[in-house]
Amino acid sequence: MSFYTSLNGLKNAQTELSVISNNLANAETTGFKKSRINFADIVAGSASSNPKLVKGIGSTVQSIDQNFSLGPIQQTGSSLDMAINGEGFFAKVNPVSGKTFYTRNGNFSMDGAGYVTDTTGSRLQVLPVDALGNVTSTTPIDGQAPVTNGAGSDFVAVQIKQDGSVIASYADGSNTNIGKIALANFVSPGGLLQTGGQDWQATGISGAANYNQPGAGRFGTILSGSLEQSNVDIAEEMVGLITAQRYFQANAKAIDTATQLSQTIVNLRT
Repeated sequence: MSFYTSLNGLKNAQTELSVISNNLANAETTGFKKSRINFADIVAGSASSNPKLVKGIGSTVQSIDQNFSLGPIQQTGSSLDMAINGEGFFAKVNPVSGKTFYTRNGNFSMDGAGYVTDTTGSRLQVLPVDALGNVTSTTPIDGQAPVTNGAGSDFVAVQIKQDGSVIASYADGSNTNIGKIALANFVSPGGLLQTGGQDWQATGISGAANYNQPGAGRFGTILSGSLEQSNVDIAEEMVGLITAQRYFQANAKAIDTATQLSQTIVNLRT
């Protein structure tokens, strides 16, 4: 029994090492959120068992939780780089699959049709506004700056304000508000499904996304010309790595001892 108990511990230690290694590998990944592994003990017994004789038979991985604490903000100067100063996620839609993804990576640019997109071509979602810049609906739409305005002047530049307003400027000096950045929030963000590329998708555990403009309620404000860096603390992860290595080595030693003991018993019997 001790052999299998330690073998289970060895597998758990390997999982913990994998989680820590993934955190360290993404220490410089924009918008990355670190993970943490939680263990639970396993015991062998029944309702009629003597509680003083119930013994543990190992541990299991209970969950791998995501930590959505704010990472350090780095200024880039790029007009379409954005960071969320507080809670919320950027929403973006893949124009091919129609799937909605959520991210803290605010590295965006514009394509030839005037859509604000990420590096994969997914379109940033904004909330529609009226002529005064007031949000008219909490149903997000694709953020698109017309390549020419009503007067036929060409698009020149785009600016993101702290309240999330996306302002397109044109050659004739006019400005057009194409919407406010749509921020998404969830009842249980820890239930979001990681899909890679600093993207998440909503699940039944996370609940459906609630959309609103930056600065409303619990939603953070927008920092234009900045990007949120990974929230991985390298020193903390290195300490965890040393602990996980010792955990792995201790279980490996226990397996070696159990193997030697079993061999000794076999030799005595023969």
